[in-house]
Amino acid sequence: MYRIVKKKELNPAVTLMSIEAPLVAAKAQPGQFIILRVEETGERIPLTIADYDRKLGTVTIIFQIVGATTKLLSQKKEGEALADFVGPLGTASHFDGLKKVAIIGGGVGCAIAYPQAKALFGKGVHVDVITGFRNQDIIILEEEFKKVSTRYFCTTDDGSNGVKGFVSDVLKSLIADGNEYDAVIAIGPLIMMKVVSEVTKPYGIKTIISMNPIMIDGTGMCGGCRVTVDGETKFACVDGPEFDGHLVDFDEAIRRGKMYAEQEKERLVDMNCRLMKGVR
Repeated sequence: MYRIVKKKELNPAVTLMSIEAPLVAAKAQPGQFIILRVEETGERIPLTIADYDRKLGTVTIIFQIVGATTKLLSQKKEGEALADFVGPLGTASHFDGLKKVAIIGGGVGCAIAYPQAKALFGKGVHVDVITGFRNQDIIILEEEFKKVSTRYFCTTDDGSNGVKGFVSDVLKSLIADGNEYDAVIAIGPLIMMKVVSEVTKPYGIKTIISMNPIMIDGTGMCGGCRVTVDGETKFACVDGPEFDGHLVDFDEAIRRGKMYAEQEKERLVDMNCRLMKGVR
C-alpha cells in the first residue's frame, strides 16, 4: 500500500498529493509518469510525476478532478493509502546541450511543466516560463515557478492576472524580441500544444510536447495510447510521452481524446449518485 503523506488543494478542481513510494522515487526522472489504482477494484489511470524526493522516498502527483477515479482519489485523506502506484514509466526528458529554453504550461499541464523547469534551471539553463489559465482563481504553482525560472510570465484569458491573452501570444512576443531558444517545451491541452508548435515551426525551433492519450497498461501492450508521429504509429507510454511537436498529428489526437467523453460523464454522475446514497 502507498501512503498519502501530504495532500494540498491547489484550486477547487486541482489537488496535489505526495505518495510514499521509495522504489519509484529512487528512479523517477522529469517527463516520466506513474499508473495508480485508488482501490483494488478501481481502474488504472496514468498521472505524470510532478516532483520527487529521493531522500524522503516520496513522489508528488498533481491531478484535476475530471472523472470518477480522480473524484475518488481527491476524497482520500493524508495517512490513507492507494492500492497501486506503479512506475516510473515512459521515457525521461533529455536536456543535453540546452542553454536557453521556453517552458509553457497550460492549466493542469503546469504540473508536468514544473519538474522540467526545475531540472533545467538547476543545470544553469536560462528558463523562460509561460503559464496560461482561464482566470486567476485556478492558477497553480505560481510561486514555485518563480523560484525555478529566469523569467516568469503568467497569462489569463480574462486578464484577471498577468498578461491578458494566451501563452502563444507571449511566446510570439518573446521570439519577435530576438530571444533565440534552443527548445520550447509545451505541456497542456492538445489545442494549446498544437498552436505553440505552429508558432515555432517557421523559426525551426525544436519543440517538445507531452502527450497524455487514453492509456491502460503503460507498457505498450494494449495500444490504447497510440499517436501518429511523422506518419508512424507510436505509443505514448513507451515511446513518449514526449514527442516532436512539429511531427504529431494533433487533429487525430484531439478526435481520439473525445471518444469516451460521454461515458466519462455518465460514470461521474453515477458515482456522485452512489456517494449521495452512501454506497460504493
